[in-house]
Amino acid sequence: MRNKHRKASRPLACIVLAAGEGTRMRSQAAKVLHTVAGRPLVRHVLDAVAGMRPDSVAVVVGHRADEVRAVVGERGRCVLQSEQLGTGHAAQQAMAALRDFDGDVLVVCGDVPLITTATLRALVREHRKYGAAATVLGMVVENADGYGRLIIDDAGGVRIVEHKDATTDERAIAEVNSGTYCFDAAFLRNEIRKLGRDNAANEFYLTDLLERASSDGRAAALVLDDEVETMGVNTRFDLARAEALMQERILMEWMEKGVGFLDPSAVWVSADTKLAADVWIGPNVRIDGHTRIGAGTVIDGSSHLIDTWIGSNCHIRWGTVTREARIRDGCILGPYAHLRPQADLADDVHIGNFVEVKKSRIGHGSKANHLTYIGDTRIGHDTNIGAGTITCNYDGFDKHATTIGDRVQIGSDTQLVAPVKVGDDAFVAAGTTVMKNVPAGSLALNERRQLLRKG
Repeated sequence: MRNKHRKASRPLACIVLAAGEGTRMRSQAAKVLHTVAGRPLVRHVLDAVAGMRPDSVAVVVGHRADEVRAVVGERGRCVLQSEQLGTGHAAQQAMAALRDFDGDVLVVCGDVPLITTATLRALVREHRKYGAAATVLGMVVENADGYGRLIIDDAGGVRIVEHKDATTDERAIAEVNSGTYCFDAAFLRNEIRKLGRDNAANEFYLTDLLERASSDGRAAALVLDDEVETMGVNTRFDLARAEALMQERILMEWMEKGVGFLDPSAVWVSADTKLAADVWIGPNVRIDGHTRIGAGTVIDGSSHLIDTWIGSNCHIRWGTVTREARIRDGCILGPYAHLRPQADLADDVHIGNFVEVKKSRIGHGSKANHLTYIGDTRIGHDTNIGAGTITCNYDGFDKHATTIGDRVQIGSDTQLVAPVKVGDDAFVAAGTTVMKNVPAGSLALNERRQLLRKG
């Protein structure tokens, strides 16, 4: 390796290889769109790449290209590889989009969700330290089946032999190619055109470029001690393993920030979730999407929270399910409460066991503690909703709104047939069917005689 000490300030571009079908996944979906911690595999890679602040990002798409493009969005420029002829061919398509780029090019596979910005930064640093034309990121694995072997000779030469082409002795090597590289852009642009397909897979191998750089003393390698960060997801088993490793990483990070888990092995947290210090989470809890949970909130267990905003010092009791809900400070939910989209609770609201709330706003200090359905409703502050109350919001054709004022008392087993309004300080007697507006301060009831027959 020639030590040219290239300047660290060179421009950086990145190519993400995301065109493959992933046949071993046994799925109709593109491999890079399978999820780990709630994010598609390719998005994890793009997030790690974004931490490098590259000047340009090209994403090579192929199988289900439109779906992959939708996930990539503004994170990179998508380049179509209509026929998958290997990694070398994929990189060639990407370089057409980087035709005027001069600097270093990072090449990363789109199916390595555990890769970190720190590792990519270390690879680029190693590449620039030696002024290399090609630098490979290697890893040490326990089972090297299917991986290209990384062979570094005593003179510093570096080459990769694909598993299909390796000899018995070469297959015994534990150091393998991770599929992540850093290239000098001019070298990559010039040499990639010369690649051939004289190999067992009849594909253009990007790995051949490393041997070409090595023959000129311009190849380098950075080898990681284990495969965790660079493991590719090729099977359902790989996907499950990556999920477990990612969850361990996510929960460790949150515990370091002051979040408590009663049993970390029984909790699942999305990569997009944000937790404050002194949140406590019990077992069998799943927290999905862009959920936010404020300081001091306790989640007992067996709950599923999806894209929900939860304030501070709330208590989420057992069996609660929420989706796209907003829960402010000091609220108590459950056990077995269900908050559907657009449920919006003010401070200190109590939603109890077997209560369902959908597209409704509930004011400060109001309570619905038992066996109730609240839909398309606006409730004021300090109102009590009795057990078995139903807002009858659907007439068979359209949804209608119910409005309940401040300090209202709704008796048990009440049906409010929307559209209907109940004014401030009103009382609705138990067992009442409310079909007309109830003025403020009045009592609504349906008169019924209680019959009694002795004996």
